[in-house]
Amino acid sequence: MIRTTLDAEKAEDIVQIDLRGKSAVADHMIVCSGRSTRQVTALAEKLSEKLKDRLGRSARTEGKSQGDWVLLDAGDVIVHIFRPEVRDFYQLEKMWQDPGAEAVRAN
Repeated sequence: MIRTTLDAEKAEDIVQIDLRGKSAVADHMIVCSGRSTRQVTALAEKLSEKLKDRLGRSARTEGKSQGDWVLLDAGDVIVHIFRPEVRDFYQLEKMWQDPGAEAVRAN
């Protein structure tokens, strides 16, 4: 549902990372990009609405007011939505992937 929503809302470069056995915080991480601060914020708002409708509770959100990097905590799934420049700077995917592994692209 999360990847489907991000894809439908035109998120770019969606990557899913399996965190099972690597972190007690979540089982999966999804990282994607929006083309601008406005799109990053809109993606976060739309995904938050869908999660609330589906789960009956709000996902915890950080960074929405800046629009450079928004983190949504949806329980077993952590979602990071970046502007491309910010995503390139932090390279979050590299931190969590197995060495030598390719990212699992969702689109």
